[in-house]
Amino acid sequence: MQDSRNPELLHKCELLKKFSASLGVADTKMKNEALLLSAQAIDERREEILRANQIDVENARKEGMKESLVDRLALSHARIDDIIEGIKTVAGLKDPVWKSSQVWTLENGLVISKMTCPMGVIGIIYESRPNVTADAFALALKSGNGVLLRGSSSAIHSNTAIVSAIKEGLGKSRISPEVLQLLEDVSRETVEQMLKMNGYIDLIIPRGGRGLIRTVVENATVPTIETGVGNCHIFVDESGKLQEAVRIVENAKLQKPGACNACETVLVHEKAAKAFLPMLYEALKDKAELRGCPRTRAIIDVKPATEEDWQEEYLDYILAVKVVDDLEEAIGHIGVYGTKHSECIVTENYTHANRFLREVDAACVYVNASTRFTDGGMFGFGCEMGISTQKMHARGPMGLSELVTVKYTIQGEGQIR
Repeated sequence: MQDSRNPELLHKCELLKKFSASLGVADTKMKNEALLLSAQAIDERREEILRANQIDVENARKEGMKESLVDRLALSHARIDDIIEGIKTVAGLKDPVWKSSQVWTLENGLVISKMTCPMGVIGIIYESRPNVTADAFALALKSGNGVLLRGSSSAIHSNTAIVSAIKEGLGKSRISPEVLQLLEDVSRETVEQMLKMNGYIDLIIPRGGRGLIRTVVENATVPTIETGVGNCHIFVDESGKLQEAVRIVENAKLQKPGACNACETVLVHEKAAKAFLPMLYEALKDKAELRGCPRTRAIIDVKPATEEDWQEEYLDYILAVKVVDDLEEAIGHIGVYGTKHSECIVTENYTHANRFLREVDAACVYVNASTRFTDGGMFGFGCEMGISTQKMHARGPMGLSELVTVKYTIQGEGQIR
């Protein structure tokens, strides 16, 4: 019976299954050498990558993509420097493969070790962020996994150029270029087939908006790690340093509004509202659109917020503002509308800080710092596969240790049961 699956998808999965086996037992020196040669190739071919990216950016603007999302798509020399540095950082990290976290001996003399090992083949489905192409490759290779990349049509030229450069670097190493595959067919039908490539793909990680993540989680038969939508909050407590709070909100909202760790809602304690809200308004009035609850609008002149605003991941220069009675109401609001991504309290009250850290259900919870730090690079992972908001296996920025599984090795001397 003829296989009805996309020939490109099937061929690339077969290559990954074949070559990931040897990658899984490659030594650290081989993997680091391959990473550094790939970083060098990206550096040498940066002009080609930037030209390809410019095509994607121009096409995105023609199709009406909002500028905050165009910014996620766009590359520059500085961003390519960051990509290269991320790969080099991963090369410098400890190898996560074949490490033992537990060793014990049974009464019968059997020695059991819990050892880390690669997943096998990881599939990444992501939207218009070409840096993910290099990040996913670097983390997958160092953790001994083959990787199948399916980016969006909006970044196809950029992704193709980056993968071509990486494969050139791998070609000079002792690791096969076939451990990295990019799906050029970005059709919905091919994605649906990819989600069901059991026996070829061991894990799928979606990175993107709410719609993409829901599609993957609801339709995949391959195991998935759910990365999260970022409806992130900053709560300004009555004891918070107000000027510091303004700086934190300004950074969390404006530094990169299209990122999932950008702040979307500010909650303000009623006792701080009259002093804080005018300060926030002056800082943001020409930089972002503010939408407020009735109590907010009684203090500053902003657009009214609707129920939908509390639920929205804007990914844009828009900020919802709500005055709350106290810490308990702030935690309750986050519990209802938060997406378990990144949440912050600005406070000088130790008890309030501790309650917020313990009671807010999110992958990353901050005291007096911007939510923009929720990032694999910022956490010292070099880069990340995504930010998981689920509670099993991986949570928060996913680095090398989240991309390995375990096996138990049992050594005996002829014991039988």
